[in-house]
Formats: sequence, structure tokens, C-alpha cells
Amino acid sequence: MKRVLAIILGGGAGTRLYPLTKMRAKPAVPLAGKYRLIDIPISNCINSEINKIYVLTQFNSASLNRHLTMTYNLSAGFGQGFVEVLAAQQTPDSPSWFEGTADAVRKYQWLFQEWDVDHVLILSGDQLYRMDYSRFVRHHIDSGADLSVGALPVDPEQAQGFGLMRTDSEGRIQEFREKPKGEELEAMRVDTQSLGLSAEEAARRPHLASMGIYVFSRDILFDLLNSHPAAKDFGKEIIPISLQRGDNLQTYLFDDYWEDIGTIGAFYEANLALTQQPNPPFSFYDEKFPIYTRPRYLPPSKLQDAQVTESIIGEGSLLKACSIHRCVLGVRSRVEDQVVLQDTLVMGADYFESSEERDALRERGATPIGIGQGTTIKGAIVDKNVRIGENVTITNKDRIDEADRPELNFYIRNGIVVVVKNGTIADGTVI
Repeated sequence: MKRVLAIILGGGAGTRLYPLTKMRAKPAVPLAGKYRLIDIPISNCINSEINKIYVLTQFNSASLNRHLTMTYNLSAGFGQGFVEVLAAQQTPDSPSWFEGTADAVRKYQWLFQEWDVDHVLILSGDQLYRMDYSRFVRHHIDSGADLSVGALPVDPEQAQGFGLMRTDSEGRIQEFREKPKGEELEAMRVDTQSLGLSAEEAARRPHLASMGIYVFSRDILFDLLNSHPAAKDFGKEIIPISLQRGDNLQTYLFDDYWEDIGTIGAFYEANLALTQQPNPPFSFYDEKFPIYTRPRYLPPSKLQDAQVTESIIGEGSLLKACSIHRCVLGVRSRVEDQVVLQDTLVMGADYFESSEERDALRERGATPIGIGQGTTIKGAIVDKNVRIGENVTITNKDRIDEADRPELNFYIRNGIVVVVKNGTIADGTVI
């Protein structure tokens, strides 16, 4: 794995995750109470003994840079490795920003080509899964592939939202189609049993979806990028071009939990699924394959008279006489008396407010950080450093699917109320 270079694509403006991406890059969005999305692919790399890692981003990258700098010093703890952010930049030779996944890699290929590596691993920064990439790379080498694509077996309904691959019984890709429907979808069926699924599962999931993660042989990658300068995207353009010219394209079957959390709805559901009992679909409790994040050295959480069920509570939190069910609370969360939280993500805070500071805010008629007394929140996302007043109700009472209320510090996406980072909701507000 020392001869593998990993490139994590940070994605575009993250419009589907807005307003969580209003002030941060998509990979920097908080996850599961204490992590960030970028921690998933980086941890997978470290656990796979791949320690040369670049992260490409171009929007709101300040918090991402800060997180990576404070978290991953690979040369100190994991060998002679690095995690480095490469932000989009305009140069005389390249006057435009990143215009797609392949274009982003092409614009920095002058740097990537300096590395004496044999393979390049291309990853996404907004997916939740646990994978040993070393197996992926070894499968790529053993099959003699020029390009290998991570493949997820899916049912026909799920398949309509993915790029699909039709393969032979050995897993070699014969055809690639982006989000096929109808007869085209039927034509993309694969005998997934021959690739390792049971007969029952193969019948249920007869399609192979691209996970958007790839292993390229080094020379093939740069040849494809340079010989087709107009190709901007790996999935839509580079893969079909590589197929057309006769390269050996292989699939790598991944039959485990994987979730693309690029939308507010998917992000919300993936977080709440972590609270599922007794066995959540994805767990951070795996000592052999841990997910790393920034060590904050916070005090333990304190529950004074709280009723908490099926929830995750980040460290440094203070919960008074409140009721919390099926929620994920981030670090330094503060929940006051008589609060009801249900099916809600609270991302916590970046800093503590002392009792004196909170009293001074109330005396001035301002709102301290946290969830104020007597408030009820159901089915919502409360971003970091939010100040919610007393006796507030956030339940999307009118069952609205989409709404923009920036002047009131909230948006509604997929029926989920999202309170923006650093926003304030006044006492008695009903949403």
C-alpha cells in the first residue's frame, strides 16, 4: 500500500446539503455527534495502511483545513504519511475552477505525477461506509485491471439513481450506463451470484451500482486525463471512454453498509439510523477498524435529571430535566429543563459559555447557546452554535417540504427543519 496515492474528492458547492454547507465544505459537515464526513474515507485509508492522502476542495474550505490540520499528523503517529488539502486555484494554464471529478484531478496532476506510485485511489468525501481499500487494490492488481470500480449490488428501484455496470461472470465491465430506466435498466442486469452473492440476494439485487470510488493504474489515469481534455467527470465520461478504447475495467463487489449522504434527507436518516437498537446498520464501535477524528479532550457529559432513549450524546454535553428520544447530540450540547427532543440532530457547539456569560446574555435579553427551557423539537437538524430560546416549538406543523427562511435562520428540506449555524430562534417561536 506504500505505492498507492489516495485522492479524496470534496465535491462541489454542496447545494443538496445546503444550508449545512452554507459556511463549510461538504466533507466538513458534522456526523454522528463528534465526527465529520471527511473522517470516513481518511480513516478507511489509515486502516488500509494507505497514508499518502490528498483532499481536493474548492468551496468554504477553512473549517475543513482546520479540522484536518488538528486531527491528522500522519508523520507523527502513522508513519511517513500526510493528509493535505488542495483547494481549487486559478493559474495562467488553468484559469477555471474545478469543473468535475476528473477535471479536479487533472488540474493537480502536475503534483500527483511527482509521486513514485503504481496506483491511484479516487474516493468521495460524502459517503458513510467502512472498507479495507487494501483488498480493493489487491483485487485490482490480481485481475490485471487498468481501472477498477467499487460496485454495490442494488435492487431495480435503487438502481435507477446510479450509474450501472454490466459485467461478465468474472466481473469485467462490458457496459456502463448512467441512471438507466425501463428497458435500458432491464438490459443492465448482472448475475451477481457469480460475483459472490447468495442465490436469494442475487435475485433481489441484480444490478451493480458504481460507488464513485476507483482504483486506477497510474499511467492509465494520466493517459486518460491528458488524451481527453474535454472529459470533466469520471462516471459520466472517463469510464465510458476507457471502455470504448478497450481498457480492462473490473468491478470490485462491496456487499456491506454504504450510504451516499449528499442530501439533507439522506444525511438526516443516516445519522438517526446510528441510534437504532440493538444493531445499527453502521457502527463506530469497532476497535479493529476505528474511525478517527479530532481529539478534543472534553469533560464527560452530565445528565442531571434527563430521560434519554436510543440516542447518541457527544462529550462535554449538559442535559437537565429533559426528554430525549432517538436523537444525535453533538459535543458541548446544552439542553435545559422541560425540553422535548425527538428524531432530531443537534450538532452541539464549538465552545462553552460559562454560567456568568449565560446569565449576562439573559439580562440583556439575548439567548445563550443551546436549547432553551420548555422547547419542543421534532424531526429537525440544529446546526452548530445555535441559540434556541425558551418555549420554542419546531415540528414543521404545516408539513411543508421545502422552504427558505434565511431571515428567520431556518430552512426546510425534505420536510426537515434545518436551523442554520450560529442562528438564533427567539423565545416562543413556532415553526
